[in-house]
Amino acid sequence: MAVFPPPGEIHALQRALPSGGRVSPTGKWHVTLAFLGDVPSPEPVAAVLAAVRSPGPFTLRLAGGGRFGKAEWLGVEGDREQLTALHTHIRDDLAAAGYPLEDRPFHPHLTVSYHADGRLRKALSNYVGSPWPVTEFSLVLSHNGQYEKISSWPL
Repeated sequence: MAVFPPPGEIHALQRALPSGGRVSPTGKWHVTLAFLGDVPSPEPVAAVLAAVRSPGPFTLRLAGGGRFGKAEWLGVEGDREQLTALHTHIRDDLAAAGYPLEDRPFHPHLTVSYHADGRLRKALSNYVGSPWPVTEFSLVLSHNGQYEKISSWPL
């Protein structure tokens, strides 16, 4: 489950990054709300997500960066209370339906690269994007390193 920045924000971020950096494909740039791992079929998960209580539309902005291990990421600012509420509603509903979830604190971020890179880290730490409206969240499947949006639901 994820929130995807709009194309204009993706392009602005691309322009702000140093050339020659090893970044992940922009189609993978998202803010993870919950991670399930392998599931036999996405349809039952989609049914749970279709009933998730919405906190309503909200606004986010990508800003500041950091590193988890070798991964370089951008932070998330804006209506974090509503983003956290959405994350909590999704987790609670999936857990109630019997899906095992990771038990980690929620630190919203967008991973830009899985390779440590000081130039990239500096660019990300100084980056401040434009606010963008979050009006939906999506169920995403990963196939051989590629992401596929299965369904999206309005907020």
